[in-house]
Amino acid sequence: MRIGVFGIGGVGGYFGGKLAQAGEEVIFIARGEHLQAIQQSGLRVDSPKGDFHIKPAQATDDPRTAGVVDCVLVGVKAWQVSAAAAAMKPMVGEQTVVLPLQNGVDAPKELAAVLGVEHVLGGLCKISAQAIAPGHIRHVGMEPTIAFGEIAEWGSASPFMVEQVGRLRGIFSRAGVRAETPPDIQAAMWEKFLFIAAISGVGSVARAPVGEVVSLAGSRRMLEQVMEEIYAVALARGVSLAEDAVSRTMTVVDGLPASSVPSMQRDILNGKPSELEYQNGAVVRMGQESGVPTPVNAFIYSSLLPQERRARGLQNV
Repeated sequence: MRIGVFGIGGVGGYFGGKLAQAGEEVIFIARGEHLQAIQQSGLRVDSPKGDFHIKPAQATDDPRTAGVVDCVLVGVKAWQVSAAAAAMKPMVGEQTVVLPLQNGVDAPKELAAVLGVEHVLGGLCKISAQAIAPGHIRHVGMEPTIAFGEIAEWGSASPFMVEQVGRLRGIFSRAGVRAETPPDIQAAMWEKFLFIAAISGVGSVARAPVGEVVSLAGSRRMLEQVMEEIYAVALARGVSLAEDAVSRTMTVVDGLPASSVPSMQRDILNGKPSELEYQNGAVVRMGQESGVPTPVNAFIYSSLLPQERRARGLQNV
């Protein structure tokens, strides 16, 4: 399968690298020092599951030179998706599927607005990984898992899309990546959203890793409140989350390494633009649209917004 990977951070680097290691034809879309390092020295991935090095690696900063591919893995930050959708158009032909792996729940809609619903799957991934140097990815935790499927509200899936979902599951499995095709990908995406927005938002406000957040009664309750608000918003928007979604997610959080710091929190701590608008900010926005109060998410969003605006070069006056 010919696969384009758009965005070579921790997510795109790890999953794209695993596919390349398994013999798939992978073209990495990168830029700057990251691109130069991959072109010159290949892509290096460190992982508890085994280090590997893709050399040579196909990489370019021009999607037009990559040409049409069978699948595009979208690994950019959530706030970069719309621009990435426009840039990847030369890679999307009649038989191309696009698989978003962002945190949040907005990416499929933003991609479909540019590329068409007939090309876009719902998707998510579970992994703790980051780029630690140009051309160098480090996977630090969680069993790397990818999940995807057709979005039911867009109508019945075409036979072609059903076939492509099966092919993708097969190639990820052969590459040693846990691949899942949930019966309701939207519910799966919202359950991931419930998890990531809670630990990212509370951790960013507390300026503390997950272990400290869950060990204190007040911040632990705050995590649960964030999840409960997201659960209520999901139900109001017709998403079929299980009744025990919050309790199961808290169990997952309790099982994380105590030192875990999610990517949004790392960006905020480092003074970089973050996914705040697509995590806690999105909860507030969708809550307002659906008539669901989200006071804890609103507190987190309002507390972090001044720094987010500074990171983006915007004035807070």
